[in-house]
This record gives sequence, structure tokens and C-alpha cells, in this order.
Amino acid sequence: MKHDISTLDDIKLLVDSFYGKVREDNLLKDIFNERIEDRWPQHLEKMYRFWQTVLLEEHTYFGSPFVPHAKLPVEQHHFEQWVKIFNKIVDEHFIGEKAERAKWQGQRMAEMFHYKIEYYKNNSAVPLL
Repeated sequence: MKHDISTLDDIKLLVDSFYGKVREDNLLKDIFNERIEDRWPQHLEKMYRFWQTVLLEEHTYFGSPFVPHAKLPVEQHHFEQWVKIFNKIVDEHFIGEKAERAKWQGQRMAEMFHYKIEYYKNNSAVPLL
């Protein structure tokens, strides 16, 4: 039976399931694997902390989430696929207010990252750390 996202174990299920699908997705897998290489455990740990902070309001993530993404070779269709997979994983495992917030936050991040990546592609400015 589905329940809302309420624990760190729920966050880990969400993150592990999502990135498991991303690593198999024909459009996204090469982008992620080339950037992350053999650092998947560290990346997943960082994502647990990020989503724990965002959804559970347990402040364990510190940093700037955009900077590592600033020079990724991605376009709108990559973000659309990311959101599609993310929402599907949330809906497969969870239901409730935090699950809906996760989907909203994922969509919001995709839009913001896309906008900022396009901006930095077309301008000489450097993202702030």
C-alpha cells in the first residue's frame, strides 16, 4: 500500500528507484554516467541529503545544487524526460502531500536548471558558487 514520503528510508527508495531508471534511460544514461563516472555512491548520498532537506525539512544538505549542472550538454527534451521519470517513480511508490511536493519541486528544478543552463550557454557570465 502506498503512503506519503515521511522518512529517510522513503527518500532513499525514491532516489535509488529514480536513478536506477535514469541509468537505464537511452536519453539520459550517458549524460549522467559520463559526469558521475564511478562516483555513484557519493552522488546518491548527496541526493538523499538534498531530498531529505527539501521534503522532510531535516537540514542535511548544504551547497548549491545548480553549479555541478551548469555545463551539462542538455536541452529541453532532457529535462522533460527527467521529470517524466521522476514523476512516474514518485507515483509508483508514494501518495500524499509530500509526494505531490516532490513532483512540484522536481518540475520547478527542471525549469530553473534549463533556464539557467541556457543562460550560461549564451552569456559569458560564470555561475556563482
